[in-house]
Amino acid sequence: MMYASLSFPQSSIFEPTSKRQLLPSTFSFSYHHSSHHKNCQLDKKRRRFVIAASSSELPLLPFPIDQVLVPSEKKTLHLYEARYLALLEQSLFKNKKFFVHFVLDPIGINDTSGEASFAARYGCLVAIEKVEKLEIGALVTIRGVGRVKILKFEQAEPYLTGAVIPLLDNIPHSDTELSSKVLEIKEALHNLNCLEIKLKAPDDALLQTLTVNSLRWSENTPVLDCDNSFIPPLAELVSFAALQPVSGSSESELLKLQKKKLRAMDIKDTLERLEDSIGYVRDNISLVAVKLAIQSLDSRL
Repeated sequence: MMYASLSFPQSSIFEPTSKRQLLPSTFSFSYHHSSHHKNCQLDKKRRRFVIAASSSELPLLPFPIDQVLVPSEKKTLHLYEARYLALLEQSLFKNKKFFVHFVLDPIGINDTSGEASFAARYGCLVAIEKVEKLEIGALVTIRGVGRVKILKFEQAEPYLTGAVIPLLDNIPHSDTELSSKVLEIKEALHNLNCLEIKLKAPDDALLQTLTVNSLRWSENTPVLDCDNSFIPPLAELVSFAALQPVSGSSESELLKLQKKKLRAMDIKDTLERLEDSIGYVRDNISLVAVKLAIQSLDSRL
């Protein structure tokens, strides 16, 4: 369980840098985080990393650097501060159930004021899938759709909003080459899932692993009421699907996953990310196989 709360001073100033947006400010982290494509054809119109598309103004929800969200990933938030409930209402009723999840990357401290400066990085357009009202606040299930670039901040109060454009991969490879890697990672994820479900798990554990959940969403992305330029092609979505924690992950394994997710968000080449993800899945297969062997030995003692 992790709790976070976010506050901006009234006089916050947002300044663009060469590649990132700076938020010179002080932050206190109040949300709680718990843990169309019908075939393999690629959309050739979406082959540049930065799409020449008109920007959209959307609410922005910031997170610490260790909570990056990747496309296809599912996440549940507990929102209970007034500003974030206002952001939720705006997203639900005026922004077609969309907002942007991004992380604050600390980059320095002002020598005179002592305030930290943060870069706004790793933006991801998210769709709200479910809202459950609570006595205090609401549980909100979100799904990462695609990477975005924050061009500028429009407002700071009562919550952040900004102009964003989609970020998609540069794909200098043939459809056949990418399709081959997509099939390879799907097979690897199937093998990993078969091993994961054999591990002992709590009674309330999900029958479907997180990786399978992300993969199935990538393959059967529902019709989303947004500009199609924000939705990545199938191969790009699948390249992110493997970046989920496996059953019983240790702290060191989760740290490794966070580094993989940050790298994946930076990569601009779908084939490169697919190959990285295939290697990561194979490492996890070996890891889970060892855990199963230990589990089998323990059961005989």
